Amino acid sequence: MSQEQDNNAKPELPSDLRVRFCPSPTGTPHVGMVRTALFNWAQARHSHGKLIFRIEDTDAARDSEESYQQILDALRWLGLDWDEGVEVGGPDAPYRQSERGDIYQDVAAKLLQAGYAYESYSTAEEIEARNLAAGRPKAFGYDGYDRNLSEEQRAAFRAEGRKPALRIKMPDEDIAFDDLIRGRIEFKAGSVPDYVIVRPNGDPLYTLTNPVDDALMRINVVLRGEDLLSSTPRQVVLYRYLIELGIAQEMPLFGHMPYVMGEGKKKLSKRDPESNLFLHREHGFIREGLLNYLALLGWSIGPDRDVFSMDEMVEKFDIRQVKANPAHFDIDKAIAINAEHIRMLEPQDFLNRSLPYLQRDGVVSTDSWEELSPREREVLSAAAPLVQPRVRLLGEVSGMIGSLLSQEDYLEPDPDARKQLKESAPAVLELAEQALSPVADGDWTTDHLHELLTQALVDEGGYKPRLAFGPVRVAVSGRRVSPPLFESLEIIGKDTTLRRLSNLRKHLA
Repeated sequence: MSQEQDNNAKPELPSDLRVRFCPSPTGTPHVGMVRTALFNWAQARHSHGKLIFRIEDTDAARDSEESYQQILDALRWLGLDWDEGVEVGGPDAPYRQSERGDIYQDVAAKLLQAGYAYESYSTAEEIEARNLAAGRPKAFGYDGYDRNLSEEQRAAFRAEGRKPALRIKMPDEDIAFDDLIRGRIEFKAGSVPDYVIVRPNGDPLYTLTNPVDDALMRINVVLRGEDLLSSTPRQVVLYRYLIELGIAQEMPLFGHMPYVMGEGKKKLSKRDPESNLFLHREHGFIREGLLNYLALLGWSIGPDRDVFSMDEMVEKFDIRQVKANPAHFDIDKAIAINAEHIRMLEPQDFLNRSLPYLQRDGVVSTDSWEELSPREREVLSAAAPLVQPRVRLLGEVSGMIGSLLSQEDYLEPDPDARKQLKESAPAVLELAEQALSPVADGDWTTDHLHELLTQALVDEGGYKPRLAFGPVRVAVSGRRVSPPLFESLEIIGKDTTLRRLSNLRKHLA
């Protein structure tokens, strides 16, 4: 294969663009899969075209209904909608390959009858043996042996009880196409052997089902991962045959998106934790933040700009601007971008999205705003503007808000919070109690508490602010990092604050 980066070789996109997203339901959705869905979706929306969503589930041993439902869950959570396909229907139903077997059998028979495919009786062991006998590496691949079998030879194999696979005849010529991302790509004659489209047991393979479905669904732009690039010359040749047979209308354009790399510059595997889409959701990514980051894995909306909405992406996206170089998944950058999008949420939206995490962590009684107690709603509404600018993931909200909602009189300090408590902490806590005890309920406000504790602990007590306010923060939150201290004291209230100050002091004694 030879490749030349040449922007001039990148063709124009069709005016009636039709793209597809066609995953196999073989596991938990991963970021590479979602990036593929996102780029197809963005191009369809930008071009006012159609996105077709089908499921490639012909591998009964690996496919599962659970995985299928997870893919649906992922796309719905992310807001990536589709125009035709599973669950929504369309003119080319059914959209699950497991329900399209008759179609593949019919097309395979037509390819065989027209001479574009042939019966192949060779076993893997026989192919390896012939390669060794010819001085080639054992794993060199198929040698074309069955192409020119006589009818007598085929009959003899059938008499042995052998069932043939079907192989496509690859032409003895270079195969070239203009990739929408990589420019001109050429595969030299003989570099791609005749390949199987139907197993001896009659099961159709991806090499047949994928391009046949693309042809019948009139897909004219195929956007997929770089790992499938080596199979593209096979698709190009099969498309030529399908066009000759009247099954396909035209050759689609191809665009191969770059690998997503993980730690150590290795291709991100489905098994890598950072690849697991639902793990990111569990940690508290919001869809806007995660989609924004995934969009940056190969594409850019503009120089020195990383944060944007999906509407802005749709307005600017062009698959031909995607870079061919591998993209690196940087979890720290992903989290930073997610934090930006969290800060842009309306406060009530932020609270509504946080509730499932708060309920999961036992901080609130329900994940429904309407079903919360009046006190829970009051505390959350007061806490939202304090917490929202400080969290990067929704999974962090519980740690920030838990102490405000808790009615416990003592909060065991986190290990890192306990480490920062110096020898002066008990004395500081006692001074804070003495200063706060006389405060009337009507004066228990953020500004007054700030002024009072600053005077008692810093001005009169002589403690530096870190040593003065750190123990108070640990007492009322149990954490080294919490929402703003004096606002927290106002929310928690006088009685609980005093009991927490006293109980931490006693535990430190």
